[in-house]
Amino acid sequence: MRKKNQDAGKPPSQRQLRVGEELRHALAEVLQRGDFHDPELAALNVTVTEVRISPDLRNATAFVTPLGGGAMAETLAALRRAAPFLRGQIVRSINLRHAPTLSFEADTSFDYASRIDNILHSPAVARDLGHVNGDDDEDEDDGWDEDEDDLIDGEGEDLDDDEDEDDGAEGEEKRGS
Repeated sequence: MRKKNQDAGKPPSQRQLRVGEELRHALAEVLQRGDFHDPELAALNVTVTEVRISPDLRNATAFVTPLGGGAMAETLAALRRAAPFLRGQIVRSINLRHAPTLSFEADTSFDYASRIDNILHSPAVARDLGHVNGDDDEDEDDGWDEDEDDLIDGEGEDLDDDEDEDDGAEGEEKRGS
């Protein structure tokens, strides 16, 4: 017999992903139609970003975000009130042996992505990366060969003649012998 905590670290199976995506599409279609008796729910514009389903396919968590950045608390309250109705509507559109119990959670991935974007574009990070004042030309060839300490022009000639004059003479003697 399997222990519950053995499934905790496993990634979702292909079936879980497929059923979760079908549930997401069905839930989005039901919410788009707007056939609700609850006026608060009928007026909502909600994006269903992801549906995660348990390994036994009996519980599903839908991650939602209000379109246009509306009030998340009211949106979740309205969706939780309508969960049994939504479950019945989804069962009609998806052929599953058992209708999963729906729960709704706020999707914070957009907030998290926005926070990371703000951090990456902050002046402190730009200063640390050396891209101050729009110096974003990473592909610019400055003529510096990182393997050697000499500057080399585009034709492969040594531009730093003062240190390597003796080396050039020795190289000619070795080739001649």
